[in-house]
Amino acid sequence: VVVFLDNRAKHFTSLFGIVDYGLSFEKIIFQRPGELSNFSSGSIHAIVFEVDDRETIGGSAYGGQRAVCCTADLAKLGVCTQGQIIHRPSANNRGWPQVFGVSFDVDKVETILPPRLIQITKSGMYNLYFIHCDPNLKEVVVKGKTIWKNPTGYLPGRMAPLMNFYGFMSLGFVVLGIFWFSQYARYWQEVIPLQNCVTLVITLGMFEMALWYFDYAEFNETGVRPTGITVWAVTFGTVKRTVSWLIILMVSMGYGVVRPTLGGLTSKVLMLGATFFVASEVLELVENVGAISDLSGKARLFFVLPVAILDAFFILWIFTSLSSTLNKLQARRMLAKLDIYRKFTNALAVAVVVSVGWICYELYFKSNDIYNEQWQIAWIIPAFWQVLSFSLLCVICALWAPSQNSMRYAYSDDASEEFDKEDSLTLIKPSLLTSKDLRSPSELRSAESGNVLSHGDPEEDKTE
Repeated sequence: VVVFLDNRAKHFTSLFGIVDYGLSFEKIIFQRPGELSNFSSGSIHAIVFEVDDRETIGGSAYGGQRAVCCTADLAKLGVCTQGQIIHRPSANNRGWPQVFGVSFDVDKVETILPPRLIQITKSGMYNLYFIHCDPNLKEVVVKGKTIWKNPTGYLPGRMAPLMNFYGFMSLGFVVLGIFWFSQYARYWQEVIPLQNCVTLVITLGMFEMALWYFDYAEFNETGVRPTGITVWAVTFGTVKRTVSWLIILMVSMGYGVVRPTLGGLTSKVLMLGATFFVASEVLELVENVGAISDLSGKARLFFVLPVAILDAFFILWIFTSLSSTLNKLQARRMLAKLDIYRKFTNALAVAVVVSVGWICYELYFKSNDIYNEQWQIAWIIPAFWQVLSFSLLCVICALWAPSQNSMRYAYSDDASEEFDKEDSLTLIKPSLLTSKDLRSPSELRSAESGNVLSHGDPEEDKTE
């Protein structure tokens, strides 16, 4: 990981990395204003330590607030010298923490930290602090870069497994694409608009997974995140999620199955989709382009909250529409379509329940991993959402795969829903027949005649 530092705070933390190989400093420059250069300063220290040894940095007097710089109270106890950095040797890692620094000479506005390579032989989460205890250095500016490298490359340990993960996800989309496109090519004359939308989602997913893999591979090879690839990966992913939400919403409304168009809802659906795309794109660009973990908790919440609200709105609208569509299908006795929609509803319900459970786990995980000690499994958090969305896409592909009978399940203003068992979609198991459905053809014709005579309106038995 190559980290560029330019911070005006008295004390800051650079991007921490997980390293087995080593850490090097290249031309770290400290600068101070010219009007504050008429004195020699105290030292500016670089402190490198493993997160498990964090208690070796700083101290407190009489159980009070922990301080990194030696205070007057701590100096009276004889444990340190006032104005110096408090640290003690680690009991587990010999020679750690690593502490070194430089100071300003009189009339010097700039000082350079000599190049240094720190060999790290133990896996772990390592932090780098630049700290000073001289109040006259409050306007100091730090510029330069530190390079962190693992034996396998430059990817931080918490991100390294994601490269292989996206490789497997790319393979998964290829397998799904082969199945879908073979069915699509075989029954292209029977394809309905909904299946064209699913084809678009699969294509976007294939590009997204491949771009993320190449993004991480390039990052791992060079140590510099490839901005162009990252932006494209983010954009393809955002477009895919937006289109997926819109497809699920339109299907829930019965588009192409119960109704030919969305009518007056079209503009509202498109507006919701556009708003979601913008909010998601901004969030993903801020999180992935540039330095890693560059956002504080409050700043990140500012970008996450709109996306979370829009997700919740999508879910609410989808299940409201599904309820209405299911009632309509049941009232019109469209049994084949009703069977598909029930399975679709069950899949969505399971996905929502699992999502809520995972969000709770994610909150628990992050609240109990303040110091990133569980970096080895942190990659599972973002990977889960990719797996869940892919699983739901597979369910949709299974339910609405192109077949010779696809057009029978599309909207029709005068078609009947009298499907024989052999006319059912091959990927959908037929519902169990009740005793009412086992009547002979003559009995059915007799019953239909009775219905016409009793109601006086044969149109009630017609379906869309």
